[in-house]
Amino acid sequence: MADRPGHDRRYALTCYKIERELGWKPAISLDDGLRQTIEWYRSNTKWLTEVRRGDYRTYYQKYYENRDSSLHAITESGRKPTS
Repeated sequence: MADRPGHDRRYALTCYKIERELGWKPAISLDDGLRQTIEWYRSNTKWLTEVRRGDYRTYYQKYYENRDSSLHAITESGRKPTS
């Protein structure tokens, strides 16, 4: 792909401003975090295969497909009758 005007050739991450203004420091270096992330994916191939297949969608369909009507029913069942 040809480079386009304004296209950044690299991105540099720095935590300087958040360290200076809030005193925050990363608990894990970027290199270690990337290594740990890659290792996690390598150790969890079953999960990754299921995600790629879309198996997680059944969970969301089961619990969120009728969420509005389910929440309404729960709310209504918990109300005390007015007399």
